[in-house]
Amino acid sequence: MKAVIQRVTQASVSVNGEIISCIGRGLCVLIGLKKDDNAADMEYIIRKILNTKIFEDENEKRWSTNVVDKNYEILCVSQFTLYHQLKGNKLDFHRAMPATESEPFYNNFLLELGKQYKPELIKDGKFGAMMQVLIENDGPVTLEIESPVRVSQ
Repeated sequence: MKAVIQRVTQASVSVNGEIISCIGRGLCVLIGLKKDDNAADMEYIIRKILNTKIFEDENEKRWSTNVVDKNYEILCVSQFTLYHQLKGNKLDFHRAMPATESEPFYNNFLLELGKQYKPELIKDGKFGAMMQVLIENDGPVTLEIESPVRVSQ
């Protein structure tokens, strides 16, 4: 599982020209799911989203508070293209989780994120839709986090 986390002053998602989700200060998180992701991957990514210290504190000390400390919003957007491979100039998505599995997995991710934070502060796009994502990156600060690879025994 992979998350591209951006610290934002605001962000929104539109589908067919209509804004369906928007947030103010907080995080915009692009979520990619790969074929063998499981609950342990989900837990790892949720922990990183909620606990990574990428905001300043009340004294403007950088890298000292997280999204939970600040009580900020989180906008999540499913993004299967995070698990692409280039074959020449052609995109190949065989590592990405198929939509039939990824939609329930992603919905469960949103539920678990809400259980560990505040569901009213978590927004998302529309799974499987062509979306326009407007991001006003703050900093700019962008982190790419991937769950650890498990070794089969």
